[in-house]
Amino acid sequence: MSIIEAIILGIIQGLTEFLPVSSSGHLEIGKVILGVDIQEDLGFTVMVHLATVLSTITVFFTEIKQLFRGLFRFSWNHETRYISKLLLSAIPVLFVGLLFEDEVEMIFSKSNSSLIIVGFALIGTALLLGVTNYIKPGQSKKIPFSDAFIIGIAQAMAVIPGLSRSGSTIATGLLLKNNREEVARFSFLMVLIPIIGASLLKLIDWVGTGASDTGSLPLVAGFITAYVSGFIACKWMINIVKRGKLIWFAVYCAVIGTISIIISV
Repeated sequence: MSIIEAIILGIIQGLTEFLPVSSSGHLEIGKVILGVDIQEDLGFTVMVHLATVLSTITVFFTEIKQLFRGLFRFSWNHETRYISKLLLSAIPVLFVGLLFEDEVEMIFSKSNSSLIIVGFALIGTALLLGVTNYIKPGQSKKIPFSDAFIIGIAQAMAVIPGLSRSGSTIATGLLLKNNREEVARFSFLMVLIPIIGASLLKLIDWVGTGASDTGSLPLVAGFITAYVSGFIACKWMINIVKRGKLIWFAVYCAVIGTISIIISV
């Protein structure tokens, strides 16, 4: 992988991890266009995912610090309840990851079939985002435990490339009549648990096998661009959700999904 390819894929990962357009779907499209296979390159995969984790922590540093302060008071307070909801939301994606990871990877082992599925999944994302344009969100800033679990199911469904994780979780939260700003906050914080867990597992594999065909400079370039673009996208997305401007992402996903289907047949 060249430095230019690493920069392009890093930007794609950072932007699309937080914007409701599916990072995995766009990486699948980018992989086909650039002719690289980042799924086989554990080093690059680990670096760009750790970069998006770091960008999330940077944006929500004050909130995360407050959550840990509350946690170490060792009482059932607002912070421990919130952390419990985050942990609850991670159960569905953990279940899917443990039981169906090989099946999902098998589906996307062939570029032609993967692009078709990505295309239809992007159209599904477009429909989901489009529906939220007609939903009046609630005002409560407390997401119930039941809603946290349902949002977690939406996150688990987004293991399918093309079905946006942030789009699915935010749209589900809004459909459940939760507050816009709180849904966006919960959506971005809940992803930390599965991404950190998956990245640690891949990091162990990487250290054990040294499975990276990418040189040091492309790895650093991918990390930096994924971090910077992720930071920008995360901040931008919070404001977009507040204003309820998701319909344009629905249009974008529908267009890109249709193009993916057309070029793959």
